[in-house]
Amino acid sequence: MSKLPEMFGSNVFNDRVMQDKLPKETYNALKKTIEQGQPLDISVANTVANAMREWAVEKGCTHYTHWFQPMTGITAGKHDSFISPVGDGRVIMEFSGKELIKGEPDASSFPSGGIRATFEARGYTTWDPTSPAFIMDDSLYIPTAFCSYTGEVLDKKTPLLRSMERLNTEAVKILHLLGKKNVNRVLTTVGPEQEYFLIDKELYDRREDLKLTGRTLFGAKAIKGQELDDHYFGAIKTRVSEYMKDLDNELWKLGICSKTKHNEVAPSQHELAPIFSTSNIATDHNELTMEVMKKTAEKHNLVCLLHEKPFAGVNGSGKHNNWSMSTDTGENLLEPGKQPENNLQFQLFLAAIVKAVHEYQDLLRITVATAGNDHRLGANEAPPAIISMYIGDDLGELVQSIIDGTEYVSRGKTDMKTGVNVLVDFKKDTSDRNRTSPFAFTGNKFEFRALGSSLNIACPNYMLNTMIAEELSQFYDELSGAQDMEAAVKALVRRVLTEHRNIIFNGDNYTEEWVAEAERRGLYNLKSLPEAYRHFINKKNVDLFVKNKICTEQELRARCEIELETYSKQINIEALTMIDMAKRNITPAVSAYVKELTNLALAKKALSGRIPTIVEENTIISLSAKLMDFAEKTAKLEMAVSEAAKYSSNNLTCARYYHDVVLSIMQELREVGDSMESETAAKYWPYPTYTEMLFSV
Repeated sequence: MSKLPEMFGSNVFNDRVMQDKLPKETYNALKKTIEQGQPLDISVANTVANAMREWAVEKGCTHYTHWFQPMTGITAGKHDSFISPVGDGRVIMEFSGKELIKGEPDASSFPSGGIRATFEARGYTTWDPTSPAFIMDDSLYIPTAFCSYTGEVLDKKTPLLRSMERLNTEAVKILHLLGKKNVNRVLTTVGPEQEYFLIDKELYDRREDLKLTGRTLFGAKAIKGQELDDHYFGAIKTRVSEYMKDLDNELWKLGICSKTKHNEVAPSQHELAPIFSTSNIATDHNELTMEVMKKTAEKHNLVCLLHEKPFAGVNGSGKHNNWSMSTDTGENLLEPGKQPENNLQFQLFLAAIVKAVHEYQDLLRITVATAGNDHRLGANEAPPAIISMYIGDDLGELVQSIIDGTEYVSRGKTDMKTGVNVLVDFKKDTSDRNRTSPFAFTGNKFEFRALGSSLNIACPNYMLNTMIAEELSQFYDELSGAQDMEAAVKALVRRVLTEHRNIIFNGDNYTEEWVAEAERRGLYNLKSLPEAYRHFINKKNVDLFVKNKICTEQELRARCEIELETYSKQINIEALTMIDMAKRNITPAVSAYVKELTNLALAKKALSGRIPTIVEENTIISLSAKLMDFAEKTAKLEMAVSEAAKYSSNNLTCARYYHDVVLSIMQELREVGDSMESETAAKYWPYPTYTEMLFSV
């Protein structure tokens, strides 16, 4: 598309627009805030607000909204118009610096984990100038942070911004110790790959479970699934291709660098991957991407499913969080270089990450714990619930040589010989990739692979930033008084890698042998959200966030309560949906089919018994028995849901009850229901089948 460079970012109040719309002194002041973290003066805000309004109105906007990320897991915003009455029946378009900087959404209905009472309604949103404003649906969207009237953090953005500042501070201090005095800022960068399913909207509208919960609660496996591996990277179907083209265009207008698109492993599953950007902007862009994916699907009479496991029996959807660190001088701090054995800077930052992942493995597991993601982790389609690090064979040998104090000989990149004259030989990487590892080094970044597809990436990234900032702070304290810096760094790196090497595993994370080995190494295997969140407010975790001024202990406890309560509510909704589907649709449908078969069998017997009735009789007997079992399990699930009220006073106890009891009964009910689907005539079954949903687009 020849006009792509002009179209890209056309709906974003980006640097190009700011240079055009803002006075030079205002532009320079705003850039210092964005790039150096300097406070913003209200006079600058007034000028910026006026320019934003002028630009937005020129592009057809009538409203603006403070766009924020509360603890609901999705974004929110209240839309206000630019109009202001002038007293003679006319209006003018206004937007002040005060309105840009501060908004007042009602905070009473957003999750607060008990920090705020329902009657305490006031909350504030405040402009985040580091993430550019954009236009969507005739509104100017202003990325903001969200807090309560008394200052408690109620969103996912604020901890991320704080963690980026902490990591910047500690990383710069380390680099200055190593002689890199020209470095003034270190940024964390992220490239989140996004997996999703597309299904036909007409079929979606007939699935009560998909509409209410995002996943199918009943559904027999399709005859064909992903076993032939023919969908992965296969030819993109015409309807999907048109959707992807439209999606790319919409994302490009919003300045989102959508780069890669392809079919994923499961039927009707696909992936989108962007180019890296700073953690803050990458988070905003990923939230925006998920919203645009859903809206764009509507235009094509499709539905975009972002649940981690919408269909049983085929791969679910994840989100790979590619994380790295870069300086304002353009240096990637996770680049080993051609001689990593001599690159003490790389070794020092690698040691900090190894130590952080080992000491705070429980936190990393917690960051990806959701009701949906619990279905993926450890299911041989995603990394297991055990957190470990993959660093590859070459880097693994370097680490081992450091620990052992032996000489390291780099493998280097070798030629890949194709054996075909017309194919050009090329250099292959020094190590393979490991798709089974939760936290894998992939050349100059770490890929955190355990995230679920619907997750807000702010959570894993603020925790990752904070724990590494803490390790760098400890390193700085140890190294700052060293007389021989090189010797001190080498000694520190060797000690840290020796003490924390148990977190490094380059093998197959899917095997039972690894589960046993991980236990021997003292690694956690936290298989569910309730099990993981028992560790969230452990003293070392609370101390980490309080010391680094990311969250207060009260805010951490509130976040823990919110996630546990949300988990219970989600399972409760799923259980109630199953009960409704079972009683109002599946049971009547199967009963009607059994009745028809019975009438048919009786009619055959009336013909002097000459025509055998064994087929009908066997099916009648089988379905009748299963119907009775189905009804009993439905009643059992109803009872379990009503019993949950006994545990509502303690969110952890309640969440564990829903996991241990309610989910277990739901699985029992599903097995019977799916078995009946396989025996019931298609015209009687009340819901679209897996074959229809997965292969109709």
